[in-house]
Amino acid sequence: MRKIVLDSRDLEHPKPLEKAIDILRHIDKDSYLYMLNRKNPIPLISLAEQHGFAIHSDQIHDDEWHILITKNKNIELDNLLEVDTDV
Repeated sequence: MRKIVLDSRDLEHPKPLEKAIDILRHIDKDSYLYMLNRKNPIPLISLAEQHGFAIHSDQIHDDEWHILITKNKNIELDNLLEVDTDV
């Protein structure tokens, strides 16, 4: 699996959502988005769910979330979670 990292912790709204959507538009079943964000991106998660993506979202700290999204529903995304902030 190819990991596509999007560290959006320093981006202002709506840039994280825009960048994530752009990645998901072009992602294939052999890749996954690994997004780091300051909060749980509910609009992105809802959109991804509506389009059939598999999603794993995990709060690491008060202001840090790791969100993994892929088209491949056979992948155990929680196994790909990295708690180290140097993803």
